[in-house]
Amino acid sequence: MNPESIIFPLIAMVVLTVTVSVYLLKCRYRAVLENGLNPRYFKENRGGKLPSYLVQVTQHYENLFEMPMLFYVVCILLFITHNVDSASVVLAWGYLASRVIHAYIHIGTNKLLQRRNIFLVSSLLLLALWVWLFIKLLTH
Repeated sequence: MNPESIIFPLIAMVVLTVTVSVYLLKCRYRAVLENGLNPRYFKENRGGKLPSYLVQVTQHYENLFEMPMLFYVVCILLFITHNVDSASVVLAWGYLASRVIHAYIHIGTNKLLQRRNIFLVSSLLLLALWVWLFIKLLTH
């Protein structure tokens, strides 16, 4: 297994984050132009009421700087410790896929049960990736 193969799901996570940030910017413009939100709101994030679609996207954008940080770290650790193998790459792509589905649900229909379930799947995949790294380190 090529060690660099763990970098591709990591890059894809960055692409997801950038995509959501661009969509967030679009939603902010929409809130100002269509919903009358004062643009000064964004100076200190107060002094107005955000439309629900903007709250959803803002929350999701913030989510992308929480659990996924552990994903970045474990991928980098797998790479620098030379422990990249097929299992770790599959787990990494699985995590990325679950986060894409989570984004689609959270930003779209925002059905809580679906969102919770896919979040649990992504969390278990991330935990499995960390356990896999731990096992690999113990067995070397």
